[in-house]
Amino acid sequence: MTIPDHIRNRAEQLREQINHHNHLYYVLDKPEITDSQFDALMQELISIEQKYPNLVTPDSPTQRVGGRPREGLSTVKHRVPMLSLGNAFQEPELKDFDSRVKASAQDEKISYVAELKIDGLAVSLLYENGLFVQGATRGDGETGEDITSNLKTIPSIPLRLKNDVTMEVRGEVYMPKSAFVQLNTYRKENDKPLFANPRNAAAGSLRQLDPAVTASRNLQIFTYGAGYSEIGSYKTHYQLLEYLADQGFRVNPHYQLCVDIGEVISYCKIWEEKRHQLEYTIDGMVIKINSLLQQSNLGSTFKSPRWAIAFKFPPEEAVTQIKDIIVRVGRTGVLTPTAILEPVLLAGTTVSRATLHNEDFIETKDIRIGDTVIVHKAGDIIPEVVQVKKDRRTGNENTFQIPDECPECGATVLRQGEEAAARCTGATCPAQVREGLIHFVSRSAMDIVGLGPAIINQLIDSDLVNDAADLYQLQKEDLLALERMGEKSAQNLLEAIDKSRSNPLYRLIFGLGIRHVGERAAKLLADEFGSIDSLILASEAELIEISEIGPAIAESVVTFFDQEQNRGLVKRLQQAGVNTESQQTEVNKGEQRLQGITFVLTGTLKGLTRQEAKEKIESLGGKVSSSVSSSTAYLVAGDKPGSKYQKANELGVTILDEDGLNKFLEV
Repeated sequence: MTIPDHIRNRAEQLREQINHHNHLYYVLDKPEITDSQFDALMQELISIEQKYPNLVTPDSPTQRVGGRPREGLSTVKHRVPMLSLGNAFQEPELKDFDSRVKASAQDEKISYVAELKIDGLAVSLLYENGLFVQGATRGDGETGEDITSNLKTIPSIPLRLKNDVTMEVRGEVYMPKSAFVQLNTYRKENDKPLFANPRNAAAGSLRQLDPAVTASRNLQIFTYGAGYSEIGSYKTHYQLLEYLADQGFRVNPHYQLCVDIGEVISYCKIWEEKRHQLEYTIDGMVIKINSLLQQSNLGSTFKSPRWAIAFKFPPEEAVTQIKDIIVRVGRTGVLTPTAILEPVLLAGTTVSRATLHNEDFIETKDIRIGDTVIVHKAGDIIPEVVQVKKDRRTGNENTFQIPDECPECGATVLRQGEEAAARCTGATCPAQVREGLIHFVSRSAMDIVGLGPAIINQLIDSDLVNDAADLYQLQKEDLLALERMGEKSAQNLLEAIDKSRSNPLYRLIFGLGIRHVGERAAKLLADEFGSIDSLILASEAELIEISEIGPAIAESVVTFFDQEQNRGLVKRLQQAGVNTESQQTEVNKGEQRLQGITFVLTGTLKGLTRQEAKEKIESLGGKVSSSVSSSTAYLVAGDKPGSKYQKANELGVTILDEDGLNKFLEV
């Protein structure tokens, strides 16, 4: 297909504009246009590349989240080894480093650059003629893992440099503290193991086989140096950092040129005090000789460069006393012990509680009520007991055991198999009811706007609600009796509850809080069985046959519906008018003109939601799949279409915009 010059020029212009605004937003934090204006530029480029696939370039911003999940990570040999740094923990060790450097430099004047030591995962970014072609982990220093597709999802990594240079750029990928809290909150709500700290979360995110998972983790990067590089316009490390910033890289702004080791030590002390003010974690400082020629002359040992050293901050810890240990019961019945501490200042905040995880953790560390303990913040965020000072025991300390009976309802507490968690078995446990109701009304489940934890607590305390079905029996006078509930608020809440009756089936399945069943699994179950009644009758064997449904989910579903109380809850929800059937079972049998045609929806549609589009397609006999495959007939692409768009292009699937979809839906 011949591409008109004005189209080719416009595509190039759009790529330059989008890359420019990406740099302003993600690197400099100085956006010049609104999100909607940026989206309009991106959508125009997507439309052009969709019509003229030959215009798609490897560095196009449309290619950031592309490619299908991989079978495994291949290896990459670094052009220049990624050496580890030697460590210093005290000021005298920094002075010894300075003495060694001066002895080797033969009386040449030495200056240093001090930088923050980001607590993340070291990576190498290879650019050839200015184009990002490969990214890898440090690995053993000689060979790392190829994570190119995952690194491309990080918006602050430029896909093309300002100059057409060939170089290996070194950087540290990290997860901001806020993103770490958000990720662990999500994992806790979905019964998944928590990440211990932001560094582990960043490392796990980068090694995902599916780039789409990495893209969802809000990772960032700071670049700090180069391995192999063509000769650039820099002779010092300070100039190299400026050069990297000029090429479009995100360089941490808190680096300082120091004329001697005394200035280095002073700067280290400043950041040892200020580190908790940052939105990311640092565990020390990195000190490098400024002159690149002097770096080259000093060389390296087998493991570490002689011209650089890491000054590690002591872990910030505090000594306090455990006054008590309490137990909290979660939505799935898990009992989590928490230490009540004598309040102590730690990492800039007053800490009065610390997680004790589970019974094994308490036994392994021999933690007792009354113990004097050392606490720190895992990843500078989560207070945790790291050590018991047994030499301070007086004999008045008391051992702690997870109770045999639930502290909330008195039901038996059991620990199954090799699980670390102990669980309450009480089906009507008020703590589980409370947490379960909070989950049931959440945005991803039944999405009952205005029904938050405070109101749920009042409804339970007033004995108005004991399970989800009771929500649909509430009257206005019930709500008006609650604290701070006015006429309008009560009416709005009743309308939100009523609206939730017509939610898709998968929202109800997810809202029931079946262990291991997340939103994705709920959708698969709804699509496969079509109604809650059919799902209740499903066997483990039938469930395991569904793609992506494994033994753990299958067992949880069967176990849940084996409980008479849970089946009774479903029946009461049905009687209250809550939808328990998939739209696939409610199609208009008289109009099936999309029978046998499979659609995939991606991006944001303007005229209707994706759920509305799905229901309309299915009402005409069509099928809506969650993933693109060879059996996909059409991909409907809205704004920000994501990786499905790229896969559809690869498979030759016909791509429709919203107007194209509407033509199919017209009667």
